[in-house]
Amino acid sequence: MRTPAECAQAQLDAYNARDIDRFAEAYHPDIVLCDLRTGEAFCTGIDALRERYGKMFAERTSLHCHLVNRMVCGSVAIDEEHVHGLRDNDIVHAIAIYETADGLITKAWFVR
Repeated sequence: MRTPAECAQAQLDAYNARDIDRFAEAYHPDIVLCDLRTGEAFCTGIDALRERYGKMFAERTSLHCHLVNRMVCGSVAIDEEHVHGLRDNDIVHAIAIYETADGLITKAWFVR
């Protein structure tokens, strides 16, 4: 079973490879992705995750996430990231918080 850090790393590696199958394997079928500032869920369920990220992986061929820092506290991994290729000619500074259980990411919050 993966640790929280291993869960975060597995999804990061798949994200950078733009491999939707490997990416989805890091997430629980009932995954919920939220905007941390608003609390709003912007993606619910593995099918929605596959659709959202699959499209982005196909369209954004220069997409790459550079891990700046990772912290782990209990079942939560917190990543500071610089994302290239998400916006044209811009680096997006982001924080991703991954809550895990049983070796999968069950909920995630993002700040950009």
